[in-house]
Amino acid sequence: MSKKKIWYSKLPPAELEKLAAGLSGPVDPARMKPLTATQQREESRARRKAGRPRVGAGAEKLRVSMERTLLKRVDAYARKKGVSRSELIAESLKRTIGAA
Repeated sequence: MSKKKIWYSKLPPAELEKLAAGLSGPVDPARMKPLTATQQREESRARRKAGRPRVGAGAEKLRVSMERTLLKRVDAYARKKGVSRSELIAESLKRTIGAA
C-alpha cells in the first residue's frame, strides 16, 4: 500500500511547524542507509549538468576558415532551408564523402 500524499501547501501553519521541527538539528549517520538503484539513477540524473543532447557518437567543435562572401551565402541558404549552419555543412560533407 502506498503512502498517502501530503499537500504541504494545504496544511495549517501549526501542522507545518510540527513537521519542520523534526527536520531541524544534526543528522544521525547511523540512521542513514544507502540509496536504492532507482534513487541512485534519479540522483545521478539530477546532478548531471544541463547541455545539448548527444546525437550519434557526440559532436566535436571545429574551427574552419571560410571566405566571408561564401559564409554569407551559406548562412542565407541555411536560413532559407530552416536549418543551422552546422547542419547544412554536416549534410553537405556527408553527401560529398558518400559520393566519393
